[in-house]
Amino acid sequence: MAGFLDNFRWPECDCIDWGERRNTVASIVAGILFFTGWWIMIDAAVCYPDQKDLNHAFHTCGVFSTLAFFMINAVSNGQVRGDTYGEGCLGRMGARVWLLIGFMIMFGSLIGAIWILFGAYVVPKKEVYPGLAVFFQNTLIFFSTLIYKFGRTEDLWG
Repeated sequence: MAGFLDNFRWPECDCIDWGERRNTVASIVAGILFFTGWWIMIDAAVCYPDQKDLNHAFHTCGVFSTLAFFMINAVSNGQVRGDTYGEGCLGRMGARVWLLIGFMIMFGSLIGAIWILFGAYVVPKKEVYPGLAVFFQNTLIFFSTLIYKFGRTEDLWG
């Protein structure tokens, strides 16, 4: 069951060569998602400047998501596999631990955003937009991280 999509192929389009533009497209899509996440949160902060409407501590999830974005993308896939990184302080194991900590921070921020949405806005039946802004910010940064990390290829860098 795990390999039921192994033989599936998208239809080939001869008009665009995605192989050479994969890094560019992945970077642009990830940047747009990251920008949109922060734009939504900034919009919520401007629309709800009062502490009782949008607690300023709720921005912490977005800050930690952004930190995790940089942590996850600072380690290349070759370093995790051990292909290109053998020396240094911790070597391949250090790269894997760094990546694990980055993903833990990212998932923790996403779980925290879900808790903020439901615990602070949905259950008390308050205005839901600030909670949705926190949730969408962290969700968009999460998908931006995944696209930027796994959507690019490293063999084009030589």
